[in-house]
Amino acid sequence: MTALRNELSPEELEAQAEQGEPERGRWSQLEQLLASNNDAIRYLTYVLAKVNHDGKGPKPRPPEPMRRPGVIRTKKRESMSAAASQRLFELINGGAA
Repeated sequence: MTALRNELSPEELEAQAEQGEPERGRWSQLEQLLASNNDAIRYLTYVLAKVNHDGKGPKPRPPEPMRRPGVIRTKKRESMSAAASQRLFELINGGAA
């Protein structure tokens, strides 16, 4: 695979990179561990940025995990509406009776 990749022109290599789908490839245990380390480092960087955030400007957003083979991305959770939030508050504080 390396020899085939080395024979590609820079344009072909760039086109291949843009169309790549890492989740369809096979990863070794080493590659899985490297992806886990990457995620951990990115998350720790996020936590450090969040702890040191002074409240001015946009808040740091948590990083998305690195894509892995065979793993489908999950949808982002939607925020709760004000009405749903109020109803939940009522239920928690004895409003169900």
